[in-house]
Amino acid sequence: MTTTEAGTEAPSAPEAGHTPEPTTVAETDRPAAATVHGYHEQKAEHLKRLRRIEGQIRGLQRMVDEDTYCIDILTQVSASTKALQSFALQLLEEHLRHCVADAALRGGDEIDAKVEEATKAIARLLRT
Repeated sequence: MTTTEAGTEAPSAPEAGHTPEPTTVAETDRPAAATVHGYHEQKAEHLKRLRRIEGQIRGLQRMVDEDTYCIDILTQVSASTKALQSFALQLLEEHLRHCVADAALRGGDEIDAKVEEATKAIARLLRT
């Protein structure tokens, strides 16, 4: 830890050659070499879109706090849900075009694993 000008401790930079521990179980299932993802080229646009969705969710909180009419809140919930679904579909398309296509070029068992992974992701999206 390092001390900032305000006197609070800030996390130190990782040591050279040190890889931080994965923070979720899902991260441990991913190969360490896969550092460029299908969404990489649109990362800035995705972050902008997610910030807009975050604003919609904060708007929902504000609506509840201000005792807004139920139907108006439900309309905003629907819009927020649709925005997240649209984002998920875009991300899925990029995954198919990049990760699954790359695995297809390599051949072998990797393509089967990527197709199964994509199929499970689609199934999760359909359940929502």
